Amino acid sequence: MTHKSPTIFHPDQLPVNDRGNGARTIPLVTRKCGSTSIINGITAFDPGAKIGLHFHNCEESVMILEGEAVAEIDGSRHALKAGDTTWIPANVPHRFLNESNAPMRILWTYATVDATRTMVETGVEQSIDAEHEKAKRL
Repeated sequence: MTHKSPTIFHPDQLPVNDRGNGARTIPLVTRKCGSTSIINGITAFDPGAKIGLHFHNCEESVMILEGEAVAEIDGSRHALKAGDTTWIPANVPHRFLNESNAPMRILWTYATVDATRTMVETGVEQSIDAEHEKAKRL
């Protein structure tokens, strides 16, 4: 049995993936650290930023770390504040928006390292891992 070393992450020292529209993601637990079960990371939203409507091939949980968010989940809007946490089943369309005038950050976790994101508008599916490859140090 192969032993994997525990890892401590310091988000302020990690590469950032600029996702456009005022959203930036910092990958944390991924295949790169040896994870075989989950992936997670932090996405920061500038005031007015939003992610396009999408769904995943697995369960996702999102916790609001800072600020206020609007979660659109399967057509319903939910106002969220720091500490509020969502659980979204696979294939349920959703997105997070920052409609406030202050920064907002979320911690997201996918139930598999093979997580994908499919954009509702275009039908384009992409591996979450592939998105992380774009991350650069700022």
